[in-house]
Amino acid sequence: MSNLRLKSNTVKTELDLQIACEFDNLPSLEQFAMWADKVLSQYRDESELTIVISDEAQSQQLNNDYRGKNKPTNVLSFEFEAPPGIDIPLVGDLIICPAIVLAEAQEQEKSFHDHFAHMVIHGCLHLLGFDHIKSEDALEMESIEKQLLAELDIADPYRDDI
Repeated sequence: MSNLRLKSNTVKTELDLQIACEFDNLPSLEQFAMWADKVLSQYRDESELTIVISDEAQSQQLNNDYRGKNKPTNVLSFEFEAPPGIDIPLVGDLIICPAIVLAEAQEQEKSFHDHFAHMVIHGCLHLLGFDHIKSEDALEMESIEKQLLAELDIADPYRDDI
């Protein structure tokens, strides 16, 4: 597993990127940091985030253990809750499975990196407490995703013309 860390003056989010599987054409550390920062900087003055790039087996195991779904998934979000009295900027971890992201991108006729950007933004919103269980919450979350992706010149991921 390779471990890359980015803390720069251009983004407020400190990112720890852990590559736990081999996969061609992954986004760069800088892209991951830019996408995460696009969301997190809207809601927090400073943030720390870990993104793990996992294979399908690890994604399936975590999805089964934590969500009761015995299949790999695109992104899992694990929010960090600091103990009382501890104030650190860690928001949590995202586990992203590039094989699933690529399959979805191809199925939905999207670019791989654009769909990866969507997964990072979607996952970060979950870390901030957003969800899509109720329809009104889903509409709010999707609206934020669409706006942030549009600012990155990425098409509406929920378009219905595919």
